Amino acid sequence: MKKIWLSSPHMSGNEYKYVTEAFDTNWIAPIGPHLNKFEEDIQKYIGGSKVAALSSGTAALHLALMLLDIGEGDEVICSSFTFAASANPITYVNATPVFVDSENESWNMSPEYLEEAIKDRVSKGKKPKAIILVYLYGGAAKVNEIIAIANKYDVPLIEDAAEALGATYKGKALGTFGEMGIFSFNGNKIITTSGGGALVSTNEEYISKSKFLATQARDNAPHYQHTQIGYNYRMSNVSAAIGVGQLEILDKHVKLRRGNFEFYKNELDVDGIEFIKEFDDTYSNRWLTCITIDPKKFNGKTREDVRLALEKQNIETRPLWKPMHMQPVFEKYPFYGDRTSEFLFDVGLCLPSGSNLSQDDLDRVVGGIKDILLLNLD
Repeated sequence: MKKIWLSSPHMSGNEYKYVTEAFDTNWIAPIGPHLNKFEEDIQKYIGGSKVAALSSGTAALHLALMLLDIGEGDEVICSSFTFAASANPITYVNATPVFVDSENESWNMSPEYLEEAIKDRVSKGKKPKAIILVYLYGGAAKVNEIIAIANKYDVPLIEDAAEALGATYKGKALGTFGEMGIFSFNGNKIITTSGGGALVSTNEEYISKSKFLATQARDNAPHYQHTQIGYNYRMSNVSAAIGVGQLEILDKHVKLRRGNFEFYKNELDVDGIEFIKEFDDTYSNRWLTCITIDPKKFNGKTREDVRLALEKQNIETRPLWKPMHMQPVFEKYPFYGDRTSEFLFDVGLCLPSGSNLSQDDLDRVVGGIKDILLLNLD
């Protein structure tokens, strides 16, 4: 049977045109007109924040922490329910991650436990230097509540919107509420540059400094001179050419992925299957459609039973993120919460969600799930 991927790249055709332009004009370098255009187009799309296109979302997070002068001995609060790339950069700057659990509506960072974590760290003489808020699967957190807490305790907010380009809260783009935001253009994201990311901020000094650091921190001199450590983090003009073409169809990709979600929700309207929610004033890009499965409703059949059965049918699915506080590399660090994220990890599944899925693909996924869960039930 044909492989159905979880979230594969989806080209429009114009990407090839722009990449060909880059080759024809010999802009095969980490600078060039397509890089400039990609940054300008992102800025226009998200509503005005300045943009630095970089080699990855991880690089963007690393630079964001450096721009806030975070280093050894400092603590940074981070969503626990996320991919390791959200937390790894904290260790790059020799700081300590402090993990905060999810709330059960959006599955994103809990405002309640965020405030508890800040209060407790302050009482221990360790006021956090930043908050990394992750937007899971393309949906908003309780943004106003989290911003209010960040402002109350004067802790800068970094938005990890790696999965959330095209999503909004109260009509404003996710990634544009905090001191800085980051996006990812990895191959499985809603648009891709093959690999890549971006740092965004209304603070022009942050973006200017990030571009300086991302190009090996080369000083303005006719020779190679460096007064601080830099990084090779700038996106290439060729990758940006792909991004220019992809950004042209971002809204179409969002519409298609939201359509996938609605199809799954209508077809799997079954007691015991719950979908990740989209609450008032939010607009999710539905990067991935995610469900939870209650084995009590399906003769003990679990999320893992479903995943393995679909795998045998050549359908790729994935458990929800394993929380960072459960990861061997991070389990020694502080954690605040009621283990909501652990429950979600145990019962949650990401379904194939690509914008290039056919109706036959979607029917196969739904049919496979119904066969697994509903056969032989009264």
